[in-house]
This record gives sequence, structure tokens and C-alpha cells, in this order.
Amino acid sequence: MTLVALLAGIVLLFVLAISLVISRLLFICQPNEVLVFSGGQRAISDGRQVGYRIIKGGRAVRIPLLETVDRMDLTNMPIEVSVKGAYSRGGIPLNVHGIANIKIAGEQPVLDNAVERFLGVARDRIMAVAKETLEGNLRGVLATLTPEEVNEDKIKFAQSLLSEAEDDLRRIGLELDTLKIQDVSDDVGYLDSIGRRQSAEVQKRALIAEAASRAEAGVRAASNRQETEISRLEAQLGTLRADNARRVTDAQTRGAAVIAEARGVVTAKLARAEAELDVQRARIEQVRRQLQADVLEPARAQRAAAEAAAKGQAAQIVEQGRATGEALEQIAASARNAGAGARQIFLMQKVDQLARIVMGTIGDLKIRKLTALGGFGDGSTSDLTAKLIAAGAQLKAATGVDLLAALGRRPAAAPPPPPVQGSSR
Repeated sequence: MTLVALLAGIVLLFVLAISLVISRLLFICQPNEVLVFSGGQRAISDGRQVGYRIIKGGRAVRIPLLETVDRMDLTNMPIEVSVKGAYSRGGIPLNVHGIANIKIAGEQPVLDNAVERFLGVARDRIMAVAKETLEGNLRGVLATLTPEEVNEDKIKFAQSLLSEAEDDLRRIGLELDTLKIQDVSDDVGYLDSIGRRQSAEVQKRALIAEAASRAEAGVRAASNRQETEISRLEAQLGTLRADNARRVTDAQTRGAAVIAEARGVVTAKLARAEAELDVQRARIEQVRRQLQADVLEPARAQRAAAEAAAKGQAAQIVEQGRATGEALEQIAASARNAGAGARQIFLMQKVDQLARIVMGTIGDLKIRKLTALGGFGDGSTSDLTAKLIAAGAQLKAATGVDLLAALGRRPAAAPPPPPVQGSSR
């Protein structure tokens, strides 16, 4: 029993010794760190010989007495990046504040740079170096941008800063995961004026958009009212069309009735007119016969009587003319037989009858003196009187002056005219 217990004790001690040795020589690497085994020589990717080997994740055994082991944390390091009075393009000093996430590079060859520079260095020191590097890069980027570009497009500004700082950080073995610009300001109020201008522009666009929206709403409302009014008018138009159709139908029906009634009235009037026409025809025939009996026949009789009387008077006149002509022929023959004195004798016979006729026209006129003028055509000097009388008559006919009447109105004291030769009694 004692021997068995002794052997068990020895085995246990051996196991404990082996476990202690292994625990001190075996190193396990977490995913967020790297192990740097310093002491051995090895070639890296660029062909250089370095005196360390790097284990990222997994485990490795340290060679006792020949190697030492250091751990490097790969977790993020948040760094506040802040610059004041950094001049931008245009000479405007700006104040920029941002947050960057930095970590030690986990891949070679950048990791080799980190091992060379930060192996065994505290994280605070690494963060300070990274902050100074970023602030320097930030000032360099600000010098290439205007305040408007920095303020209006912070994403572009951050990308420019990442591009500028990435090379510098990789040279020292660091990686810039993210960079966010939180605030950009200035001490001279330049950005405030830009902000006010942009705010005014935004307000203007908002007012314009609001006015456009109101106008569009008004147009839409007007369009709706128009559509409603059009619908109402179309409904009224449909009603009016229906009423008009009904009125047309009624008018057509009434028109047919009125036409039939008017046709009947016209037919009756036509019948009455035809009957009246027959009556008028009979009346015309009666009047014609009456006129023929009352007017035509008496007129025909009067005409026949007048014709007979005219024929009788004409016969009488003809006979009287014949008798007168025979008497004149006899007188002419006697005058031819009597010679030159027959004419004067005939005229003297007629003077008595002519005097009676003239005296019968003047009534109780008393004749104081009768003067006979003329020389009985014997060529005596008494023809001068006849010529004067003829000249006075011609003068009166031509000029309207009655010479004999003018001589008859002479003053009473004038001596009487000398007696004409041949005057007597």
C-alpha cells in the first residue's frame, strides 16, 4: 500500500509539473488581439528579416529562454478629433469637431509597422499619436475646401479626410475604421450668415412650394367645381332635351289633330264654296238674262230707232242740200247771165236781210248815222279806207293794239275827222 501511494504521488507531482510547464509555455491568442513572439528570426513578406513572429488567433508555444511574448490589442480606440481656427480655402478660420474609430492593423504588412512602433506602448499613447495625426490631416483637408463645401457636404469632407489620413495611419500601423464630423463652426459668423441665407432660401422654397400647393389645390378645387357644374349642366341639358322631345311629340300629336281639324274645316268651307259657286253661277246667269232683257234689248231697240231717225234726217239734209245746190246753180247761172252788176245787186238784196238779223240782236239800239264804205270794186280812191281797215285788223292781230279803238278815245275838243268821200245820210 505504501508503495502504491508513493507511486501515485510521484505521478501526480509529475503531472502537476508538466501542467505548470505547459501553462507557462503555451499561449492562446484571442480573436481581438495578436501575440508577438520576440526572439526568433524569420523573413516577412517584403523579404526583410525580423526578430519576431506574429500569431493572430489560435495558440502557440513559447520557446523557453529564447522567446518572449507580448500581446497587442486590436479593439477600436475612439478618438475625439478637434481643431480650432483652421483656415479653409478662402481664409475663413473654422472649428471642426469629429469622432474617429482607430485600431491597430490586423493584417500584414501594416501589422508589422504597428509592431515596430507600438509594441509594448500603452493605448493612451497610441490614441494620442493617432489624434495628432488625424488633426494634422484635418487641417490639410480644410485648406483645400471652402466653408460652404465643409458645411454643406460633411460626407464628402469625411471621405476626403479618410483618403488623406489613410496613408499616414497605415505607415504607423493603424487603421481608420470610421470618421464622423459632428460639428463645423467658425468664430466670425460666416457659417451663420450662410445658414441664414440657406434658411431664407429654404423658407423661400417652402413658401413657393406652399403657394404652389395652394394654387394646385385651388386649381384642383376649381376643376372639381367645374366638373360638378358641367355634370349639373349636363343633367339639366338632359332634362331639357327630354322636355323638348316630349314637347315635340306633343306638338306633333297636337299638330296631327290640328291638321285633321283644319283639313275638315277647309273641306267644309270648300264644299260650301262649291255650293255657293253653283248658286253664284245661277245668279250670274239670272243677272245676265235680266241685263239682256232690261238693258240690251232696249238699247238695241233705241239703236235701231236712232239709226232710222238718223237715216231720215240724213235723207232730209241730202234733199235740202240738193235743192240748195240746184238753187245756187240757178242763181249763179242768173248772175252770169246778168253781167257785172249782178253781184252788187245780189249783195244789196242780202243787206236788208242781214240788217234785220243784226238789228234783231241789238234790241232798241238807235242808229244816228250809217256810213257805207267802199267803191263797189270800181277802183275809185275810196279803196284806201278798206286798206286802212285791213291794216288796222292786221296790226291788232300781230301786236294786240287796236288802232281804231285808240283813235276813238281821242279828246272831245278835237275837230271831227273829215268826211270820207262817198259817205251820205
